[in-house]
Amino acid sequence: MRSRALRALLSSDEPSVRWKVRVRVLGEDPSSLAIRRLQGQVRRSERVRLLLSAHREARPPVYAKWCGAHWVLAALADLGYPSGDPDLAPLRDSVLEAWLHPRYFREESSARLRDHGVPVLEGRARRCASQQGSALLSIVRLGLDDGRGARLVERLLHWQWPDGGWNCDVRPAAASSSVHETLLPMRGLTAYAQAHSDSSARDAACRAAEVLLSRRLAFGRSDGRLIDRNWARLHYPPYWHYDVLAGLKGLGEAGLLGDPRCETALDLLQSLELAEGGWPAHDRYYATGDSARYHRDHVDWGGSSTRRMNEWVTADALMVLAAAGRL
Repeated sequence: MRSRALRALLSSDEPSVRWKVRVRVLGEDPSSLAIRRLQGQVRRSERVRLLLSAHREARPPVYAKWCGAHWVLAALADLGYPSGDPDLAPLRDSVLEAWLHPRYFREESSARLRDHGVPVLEGRARRCASQQGSALLSIVRLGLDDGRGARLVERLLHWQWPDGGWNCDVRPAAASSSVHETLLPMRGLTAYAQAHSDSSARDAACRAAEVLLSRRLAFGRSDGRLIDRNWARLHYPPYWHYDVLAGLKGLGEAGLLGDPRCETALDLLQSLELAEGGWPAHDRYYATGDSARYHRDHVDWGGSSTRRMNEWVTADALMVLAAAGRL
């Protein structure tokens, strides 16, 4: 059944799906002429056209869920969009101006002043680091880092908690990192370390990975039970949210799927495979259409269904299994 799903993805109308499978699952050389031509198709695809044109027309706030420049850039970075396109510079600039604003370089001793700076309580910076982490991942993946990526890295390392992750919980008693706020910084630091051979970013990403690995990605450290039922449900895009596939994908990028603590999560992912092949999107975080007021995306990502294969989820699941040697 898995070969059937692979064939379906390789014949998909979406060039991004074909790119994901050929490069991330089957291991084709991303610099080959064939793959570069495929990336040209990605750039000219209707999906990319809609993402860019709708954003230019609407001009929503940078972090507007899920239609702001932050999320458009994140989507392009995951679609196999060609690297180094100068047309994306305005998107990059608006995102970096937002997440490198002077207030993120100021520290406050009270949560009430979080709009003026980053609260530091009980020695821990209370910051939604997924924002800077996602921006870092996007600009590195898209070949748009103009040197400001190093400033994002510096902020992430400065805010990193003793257990290796990040958290924006302003309750002083909160002393453990959040997987939601840790996954994207880990991925961004991993991408930056690989692009720049940066040992500090690599070490920080490995420390962040421990936040996921110590929980076997989704299970309580004390009782071994599934921490959150929604983590065993698959989504695309996950945006800043966390589920088992998103966690495995991040650890796969870091080359850590061989860690024995990934085994239970990999078993869980395989158990979610449909009988006829492929994986579903059990739920979605986005709405579509002009009438949607909140969490509106510029494009549809295949909807959700517990019985129907979702191409985007399936491509990512196969990528994880390939990296784990389970394909």
